[in-house]
Amino acid sequence: MNSILRKTAYQLHLWLGLTSGLIVVIMAVTGCILAFEKELKHAIHPEKYFVKTIKKEKLPFSVLKLKAEQALPDSLKVSRVEISSDPSRSYAFRSLKMNDEALTYWGTYIHYYRVYVDPYTGKVLEVENAKNDFFEIVMDLHRRLLLGEKIGKTITGYSTLILMIMLFSGLVIWFPRKMNKNALKGMFFIKTSAKWKRINYDMHNVLGFYAVIPLLLIAYAALVWNFEGFDKWVKKTLNGKAKTEQKAKSTIPTEESSKPGNILDIVGNRVEKSLADKKSALITFPKTEEGTYYAEVTYGNKQYQNEQFNFDQYSGEILKHQFYNDKKIGNGTALRARNYDLHMGSIFGLTGRILYLFAAMIAASLPITGFIIYLNRKKKKPKKKKVKVKPLSN
Repeated sequence: MNSILRKTAYQLHLWLGLTSGLIVVIMAVTGCILAFEKELKHAIHPEKYFVKTIKKEKLPFSVLKLKAEQALPDSLKVSRVEISSDPSRSYAFRSLKMNDEALTYWGTYIHYYRVYVDPYTGKVLEVENAKNDFFEIVMDLHRRLLLGEKIGKTITGYSTLILMIMLFSGLVIWFPRKMNKNALKGMFFIKTSAKWKRINYDMHNVLGFYAVIPLLLIAYAALVWNFEGFDKWVKKTLNGKAKTEQKAKSTIPTEESSKPGNILDIVGNRVEKSLADKKSALITFPKTEEGTYYAEVTYGNKQYQNEQFNFDQYSGEILKHQFYNDKKIGNGTALRARNYDLHMGSIFGLTGRILYLFAAMIAASLPITGFIIYLNRKKKKPKKKKVKVKPLSN
């Protein structure tokens, strides 16, 4: 391999690693904690996620929404509800308001509540101040380092970009100068019988290679979220000549007209019917006069596999109904819809999530093993001996 390329890659890898190592460790460790967040939450707090008695009929959505809002402090309104096809699950209503100008986690969330309601009785199982939720704090540490949208997101965004450069430069360094039997073995296996310094080097070199593909996919998905320009460029490039999606809007009534029952109940019933053979659904309530009830019904454990509805907030009429595998959707839009699953590994099923967990554990170790390699090499550097000049004799 070209020695100049290798030296350049080494210097990039070294100094970028020293610059961003701590942040990479934080993002990787928090990513490990969040890998199976839902499963952990359900196991730790089953009392708020599951109801005790399953009945034949559920209460109307409008009644459940009212119960949730009555339980909130300061007359706050809910903006979204999450429901499940599992009849034993509660409904989770959310009330959220953020300040993107804030410089800390605590300032970012003006308020953030989740209200868990029994859909059969309307009983409020718990009002959760999500700002104090352990997993929510870990999530913000993962996304923003608890430093707010402007500063924290910028730091994690550029640290992710640096990580991607380090992964590519690491591949260059990983490839040996001369290929032989021992070098080939050292590329793929850790020499456990060696001294600890060699074991540490192998852990960095070999484990880094095995984690490089999932880490590149994780980093790519994170870059899409962190850099709007990059997100738009990828979508536009891959969409090609595909038509731009038109945003659905509610038609504001010009005069008072009789409403066909409670609109939320109409929307809720339609979503419930669609949910019968699927897994879960989110219904987001309209925020403006032209806004719509937006529903996303997910088929299974892959979030992108869903169908989406936009309902007119004044009539309950379906304005837009789209399936994830619609051929009219551009490739860029389709890839963007898969971004969450690509980042979490769920795009490859349960196996992918487990592989991503191990990759994140390796990512957390790489800055540590890399720093140890740097210290060992620094100690190895021989000190320049001073040459004594003998005096000239007459």
